Amino acid sequence: MIRQRHIILFLLLLLSAMSMAQPRLRRPELYVGVHGGVMASTVMLKPSVANIDIMQSPLSPNGGIVFRYAGHKVCAIQAEINYMQRGWHETITSTAQPIEYYRTLDYIEVPLLMHLYFGKERFRAFLNLGPQIGYCFRDAATELPSFITQPQYQPIDKHFDWGLAGGLGCYYRTRKIGLFQLEARFNFSMGTIYNNRKVDYFSQSNLMSLSLNFAYLWEIKL
Repeated sequence: MIRQRHIILFLLLLLSAMSMAQPRLRRPELYVGVHGGVMASTVMLKPSVANIDIMQSPLSPNGGIVFRYAGHKVCAIQAEINYMQRGWHETITSTAQPIEYYRTLDYIEVPLLMHLYFGKERFRAFLNLGPQIGYCFRDAATELPSFITQPQYQPIDKHFDWGLAGGLGCYYRTRKIGLFQLEARFNFSMGTIYNNRKVDYFSQSNLMSLSLNFAYLWEIKL
């Protein structure tokens, strides 16, 4: 846990140093907008669970509000307030008939990202990278027979989440009607959803997700 926190602190310091090294814009840019799309998610468990297949993770919705402030060239700060539906899928084959099990975890998440952009004024590519925190406000699952009692089917122990988010994308800036953006993003939770003490079954239970989002942002003149 300490090492993971050190990684996040190092990334924040590195990105902050990179932003301060860039020349300032003559006029800072402030954007506000919305984004949304679909995501595939799964959970990384240790000891592993054979029935969980990353490639068959269900698609689910996500979206939220975006705030972006650029005071330096090629570098900006981006904050978001997002809804994310995460979870995993299993095919239980130990019963007379296979059971499709779906676990759904609904989160409110707040990432704070360094936004690095490259290109011309109208069309740009970008990289987003930074930490995020979140809270699971709903834990729902497929109802199972009472004799199925494996640990991953129990309610989660930890509702607070923290981790890293990174995305690649591009956007087009129009003259009058705002900015249109497409981004692919990977989220990795460094916090676990189950207790991971020595007496607990799982030593790791980290969520991972990959999303594709479309965003529309408009500029607020400063």
